[in-house]
Amino acid sequence: MKPTILITAPYMLPFMGRFRPLLESYGLELLLVPEVRERLEEEQILAYAGKFDGTLCGDDRYTPRALEACAPRLKVISKWGTGIDSIDRPAAERLGIRICNTPNAFTQPVADTVLGYLLAYVRRQPWMDRAMKAGSWEKLPGKTLAECTLGVVGVGNVGRAVLARAKAFGATLLGNDILPIDPAFLEESGVRMVSLPELLARSDFVSLNCDLNPTSFHLINRKTLSLMKPSAVLLNTARGPIVDEAALVEALQSGRIAGAALDVYETEPLPATSPLLKMDQVMLAAHNANSSPVAWERVHANTIHGLLETLGIPHPELAARMESSRT
Repeated sequence: MKPTILITAPYMLPFMGRFRPLLESYGLELLLVPEVRERLEEEQILAYAGKFDGTLCGDDRYTPRALEACAPRLKVISKWGTGIDSIDRPAAERLGIRICNTPNAFTQPVADTVLGYLLAYVRRQPWMDRAMKAGSWEKLPGKTLAECTLGVVGVGNVGRAVLARAKAFGATLLGNDILPIDPAFLEESGVRMVSLPELLARSDFVSLNCDLNPTSFHLINRKTLSLMKPSAVLLNTARGPIVDEAALVEALQSGRIAGAALDVYETEPLPATSPLLKMDQVMLAAHNANSSPVAWERVHANTIHGLLETLGIPHPELAARMESSRT
């Protein structure tokens, strides 16, 4: 009997004309979800329970209930991308379900996105563009990154790449992490590791680049936002639930902080009723900081590799087949 694969990864579904022949060449039966908006929720997964042996997925909510319903047939969840916080890992381990992902998948595009936000705020380009197109010849005051302090919460792969970019512009650099950081990196980069309260109090920009886990859920809340400068800007390109969104809205509306740049949200897609959509001091994007054809291609290949490897399907020529499927 051929293994059946549930495909729900939003970045793969639009290109099934390319991936279907490739996956079928490895003897796989494909079960496609016609339309996925960011992820499948628990109830949607339950509708497919017991029908598939593996999945190529995005941020689908594999809760203990969903995993138990899918077991014992489900053998592998191959996650497109890096973050696996939407999958209950203890439950998967208990049920013998392997989780695959691509560590360090989007370090470069996400770090570039953060730098873009920093430059937009200090040089005021989006706001000057808006004023000009509205017929106003207005010279908005700006500054340089060398005049600013950047605090990075989460000094992992992405956090280090953000710090390296900001260093090139002369910014003062602060870091915070729950794990020890290599002293050689700190000496080379000039980053000073400080407590979270100190980082929030001193930074002109706070960039969130940590994983979502029990220690980081709502790390940014009413209490921590109250520690930030009124002139500070919060940047979140990590995971939405790291920020208590209601508290952030309150801080922005009251002028407690000056702005925010958000690529991720507690609820995705961002609801049309969100007050964030009407705030001029806020820059928003649709969870798109990973945008990079080169990075996507690497993740496509690794996601398929993890699936085939776990199912015990030989695939020594996968790279060549991936390349040929592009032409």
